[in-house]
Amino acid sequence: MFEVRRYTIDRADEWNRFVAQSKNGTFLFDRRFMDYHADRFEDCSLMVYRDGGLYALLPANVKGDVLTSHGGLTYGGLVMNTRCSACGVQASFAAINDFLRAEGICRVIYKAVPWIYHQQPAEEDLFALTSVCHARLIIRDISSAIIGDRKMHFVESRKSGIRKALRRGLTIAESTDFAAFWQILHDNLTAKYGVRPVHSVAELELLHGRFPDKIRLYLVFDGETPLGGTLLFLTPQVLHTQYISATPEGKTCGAIDILFDHLINTVYSDYRYIDFGKSTSSDSADLNEQLIFQKEGFGARAVCYDTYEYDL
Repeated sequence: MFEVRRYTIDRADEWNRFVAQSKNGTFLFDRRFMDYHADRFEDCSLMVYRDGGLYALLPANVKGDVLTSHGGLTYGGLVMNTRCSACGVQASFAAINDFLRAEGICRVIYKAVPWIYHQQPAEEDLFALTSVCHARLIIRDISSAIIGDRKMHFVESRKSGIRKALRRGLTIAESTDFAAFWQILHDNLTAKYGVRPVHSVAELELLHGRFPDKIRLYLVFDGETPLGGTLLFLTPQVLHTQYISATPEGKTCGAIDILFDHLINTVYSDYRYIDFGKSTSSDSADLNEQLIFQKEGFGARAVCYDTYEYDL
């Protein structure tokens, strides 16, 4: 017997405990992370119970008659633990869809959790999307990832950047100076794309305060002057680069090259996967060739982030 309930704040501890023991969840699904931008999204997260016990979670928001899982997150599919079976997940989606129809929802947009974030095989939801929901793939974004124990060599352009940085005497340190990094990031994004960072300085500081071991900032310095850096999200088996940015001077002297040589081969050399994030625009039609060239230069190769849609 499956029952679907809409998440309410009094269930936050129950929700967070399930995420922590799940086979495909990350701290992005912890309510302390999800709710930092609660004012921007009308939450419609769902909790699926089987015979009275919590069986699965669906992080989601609603806008009009469309449910998105989740509009404020990079991915947001069904969160499952090892008890979830193919048949059980099919039944879960049938129950979810019945619940959503009763709520007046007409369409679902579903952003699946990429497979590298699965601690155990967890694609029961992809099968159910086809067999139960008759979903269609609407967006396929491309990311670039490294398998930790099968690293490939850096290309010559990345090695050249490392040599420049070494000659310049650049240094690397973990930092909590989010304001300095944000300014570099802001200036870079504004000049190149005419956009601002998704997160404000205050939001980055807030999230770091809530997840100090999972959100880490590394900067590259010329003396005491920061030339670039990266903001990392650490999940159980994936090191994800949420932001990477450098000043014009940092780009010319190999700041990012020496930074990722240090992170990939020294600090986080034992991480199972290193995910550099997407190199496509929001509609997945436009590949940023310069951006993906840099990531592939570190030995990263393609992992897709897929978004599905189905009607109720």
